[in-house]
Amino acid sequence: MKYQPGDKILVLLTDEVGVVQEIINEKMVLVEVKGVKFPIYTDQIDFPYFKMFSEKFKSEKKEIFINQIQKEKIIPKTKEGNGILLSFFPIFDKDIFDDDIVDKFKLYLVNQNETAYTFTYNLIIAGGSHFELKNIIDPLSNFYLHDVKFEDLSDSPRFKFEFALKVPNKKKVPFYETSLKIKAKQLFKKIEEIQLKNEPEFSYLLLNNYPERVEEEKVDLNRLGNAGYIVYDAAKIRQNMEPARSVVDLHIEKLTDSWKHLSNFEILSLQLKAFEKYYELAVAHHQSSLTIIHGVGIGKLRDEIHYLLKLKSEVKSFVNQYSHMYGYGATEIYFKHK
Repeated sequence: MKYQPGDKILVLLTDEVGVVQEIINEKMVLVEVKGVKFPIYTDQIDFPYFKMFSEKFKSEKKEIFINQIQKEKIIPKTKEGNGILLSFFPIFDKDIFDDDIVDKFKLYLVNQNETAYTFTYNLIIAGGSHFELKNIIDPLSNFYLHDVKFEDLSDSPRFKFEFALKVPNKKKVPFYETSLKIKAKQLFKKIEEIQLKNEPEFSYLLLNNYPERVEEEKVDLNRLGNAGYIVYDAAKIRQNMEPARSVVDLHIEKLTDSWKHLSNFEILSLQLKAFEKYYELAVAHHQSSLTIIHGVGIGKLRDEIHYLLKLKSEVKSFVNQYSHMYGYGATEIYFKHK
């Protein structure tokens, strides 16, 4: 092996100096550059000795007059909206035939926005929580989550996230929920793609722009009171409401722990009751959209929800299209702006 832990290296693409932290395999190492750790192929780094040597013997400085100094170029800041990504770095090993196989994945949260967020992360495998974490991710930074064995990802794992602004903003929603579900077939396809492109990782977008809070329509309460209507303070009522959700999972194991004894009719009734609850909360909190995860199955729950949505006056449109996070197992609902 050309490199060993502790070796100083130069990242060829960025011309930055770092240190080798860990040997991943024959082709890849884990390095740390300016406090950020990330995997990289060995053909993309080199020892920094030539750079250090050449810097010591720079050509003699020429005298520069004031009128020869070029104006400093203003470099624009990175625009908000590049998003937060969940990145998978496969760690390869050798099988008995000396072929490369994926042993595990290193998971990183990549924040490309200029905003700091708090986040709650939960990895769900086979219906149960496999790993949980709460922390903060700084602007324009990477956050190492954990390692996941390759075989653990064969049972359609779901990666759940809840993001919130580290510094609250009244113009933004209090939190944003999202989840990613990966099937084994999709996983194999992604691994093949990065091997063909000689790339170290693949990523999924979790959050692009943090959502704006929908402004509430102001009503002249005095005018209503003078007209004989009884006026209630809706703001105080909303304070006691359960928080709305932007994504609701209606899989029965998410709604109740004791469901195995229930009949299909009882399960469907519980799911529809939960749908109505979170639909009404979304309307009450003036959400612009709501995603309902109903799964694929035989389509009974999906059809029931679509039938109900056609009857609801608040719905502008809804769509059940393919998503990399939910496949065809989710319906996106968009509400009318009043």
